[in-house]
Formats: sequence, C-alpha cells, structure tokens
Amino acid sequence: MRETSFQPAEIIAALERHGVRYVVIGGLAATLHGSPLMTTDADICPAREEDNLQRLARALVELRARIRTAGVPEGLAFACDAAFLSRIEVALNLTTRFGDLDLSILPSGTSGFEDLRQHAVMMSLMGRPVAVASLADVIRSKEAANRPKDQIALPALRLLLQRLKTGGGDR
Repeated sequence: MRETSFQPAEIIAALERHGVRYVVIGGLAATLHGSPLMTTDADICPAREEDNLQRLARALVELRARIRTAGVPEGLAFACDAAFLSRIEVALNLTTRFGDLDLSILPSGTSGFEDLRQHAVMMSLMGRPVAVASLADVIRSKEAANRPKDQIALPALRLLLQRLKTGGGDR
C-alpha cells in the first residue's frame, strides 16, 4: 500500500462519513494554515470516547488501514475495533488506501483531543470542512516533540504565525 498517492481529502471524507470526532494536527494542519512545508501523511487526534472509537474503527476498516512498519510495505493487519483503539496510549501509525494516517491520542505538549479542540478552527480541505488545530497548538506540540524534523519546521511555522497575527489573526 505504500505506493498509494497521498489523498488527504479522501481520508477526511471517510472519517466524516462515519461521524468521527477528531482534530487535524501536525504537518497537514500546518499546511492548511498556509505553511509552505510539504507533508506526506495526515495526523489526527481523535476523541477517546468509546462510541467515537467505534466510529473511527469503522472508518479505518473502510480505509483498509494497516499498521505502518518499515519491514512490511503493505502494513500489518490489526484488530480494527474500539477495544484495540482504546488501548493505544500515544500514537498509531497507519497506511491506508489513500496514504498514511497517524492517530495521535496524546500529541506532545497537549492533553489530547479536548485540549486541541478548544482552539481548533474549521477549515476546508478540498471542499470538506474539517476541525484543524490552531497554528499555535501545532507549534506547541512540535516544540514539545523536539524531533529533528520539528526543529527544521519550527522557524517557518513561527514566522507564519507571526504573519497571520499581524495580518488579521490566527486562522
């Protein structure tokens, strides 16, 4: 499945069809805010309530999600149900028929969905409305994660946030 082109709108459409409550985070959120940095996956932070995890599991089945791992290009099958998803502590990296999708239950520097939802903004992803973490929250999470790729992205994201604030506010 790794050769599949990244189609984030199709991933979002599946989540929406199943009524999943989530916030788009990470590189895709930064891109939606206007970052010039490219991303090759969708990162979301889902709500952890059991009914939401059931809806998420159904969406993942539709997307033909499999656990992404370096040694198995097509990904590993897993028990795609609410019980399995409820046991995920931090993150789950998946591959789908529309590209890579990372579920981040507890993004670095945040306390999860409710925290991110407070400042999330509604945006359009190829005509589909989606809740997107505020750029300030994306920056907060990337600062806390402090991975090399985040360190590279942070100067551009801080500059973008400054420009948005002086040009009419954070989206």
